Amino acid sequence: AEPLSFEFTFAYQPLVDLSTRTIFGHEALVRGPNGESAYSVLSQVNDENRYVFDQACRVGAIKGAAELGIQEFLSINFLPNAVYRPEACIQATFAAARQYNFPIRRIIFEVTEGLFIEDVSTTIIKMERLCQMGIRFSIDDFGTGYSSLNYLKRLPIYELKIDKSFVQDVPKDSNDTAIVMSILSVAKQFGLKVVAEGVETLDQA
Repeated sequence: AEPLSFEFTFAYQPLVDLSTRTIFGHEALVRGPNGESAYSVLSQVNDENRYVFDQACRVGAIKGAAELGIQEFLSINFLPNAVYRPEACIQATFAAARQYNFPIRRIIFEVTEGLFIEDVSTTIIKMERLCQMGIRFSIDDFGTGYSSLNYLKRLPIYELKIDKSFVQDVPKDSNDTAIVMSILSVAKQFGLKVVAEGVETLDQA
């Protein structure tokens, strides 16, 4: 495969457990080499370089987390349609984890609901194979997809991330509050972890 024609790095956003006031993970967010936005990088991804970019993201995120001494979970955005055969395509990730001494069990792949629409069955098979290899999965921006509950009962999911559009007006907006409470209730029944995105005020917390 041709090497990427652009460079990128990562910012690591902490994930906080408010009940214990501890950081339990970090999300690797792609950025330009000088701190430019994620869009400045993602806008350069196309069908020709998607596979190489996806591989480079996983390896780069693990390398950076290890260099920073991160001991908690590491969440990495993941493109199932960039993985053809899980065992082969994920080898670079496993090799990076071994090289930088970062346990696979601490890696969470984040996927968005929109990625499931085109070929759900194939995506489920890929995700199940990766789970067997030690990877955990999180649904990013939960609640903004088309068939959240249908996918939820079929996918091997560890965690839900409530989209920030529902969080930003909690507790002022009764509808958003009701949606968040409903997601929490469903997640509890499924035995899933939950992360609220975009908490910025004490009232939201």
